[in-house]
Amino acid sequence: MIESKTCPHDSSRSIIRENNILMDKQQLKEREARVIELATAFCKEHLDDECAELCTKLVQKLGRKRSYPLQSGRVEIWAAASVYTICSINFMFSKSSRLNTSSAEIAEHFGASGSTIAQKSRVIKDLLNISNVFDLDFSLKEIADNNPFNHLVMRNGFIFFD
Repeated sequence: MIESKTCPHDSSRSIIRENNILMDKQQLKEREARVIELATAFCKEHLDDECAELCTKLVQKLGRKRSYPLQSGRVEIWAAASVYTICSINFMFSKSSRLNTSSAEIAEHFGASGSTIAQKSRVIKDLLNISNVFDLDFSLKEIADNNPFNHLVMRNGFIFFD
């Protein structure tokens, strides 16, 4: 159950209570910033700046969810799962990809189990309604440009290749 109320000591801050975990909005924003910091550091070291921007966008979208998913669990796991999610959407686990990494490399960098990261990635995909195959919001420009669905057009109720 999610409960939000004004902090008795400071009326400008509100307190979020979910499953008996208390965090005010400032603490949630700090936690979100830490997840972004960890995820972008990995991306800049192992991938590129575009991936770092996508991870930032993903974590910020998670931070805007009403259920505040980032308030529980280790920030390292959330950062690893956000990187894993972006990598899986953009086929970066493939050796033929321009940018590639492995789930083991992500797990080792963040000090977490690969299965834990994959499970948290599934939670992220479910929360944000992200497709397993393609998502325009979180795709690299080169992946979005080469999407075969870009060439489909509907005319008179029929789908054609353009």
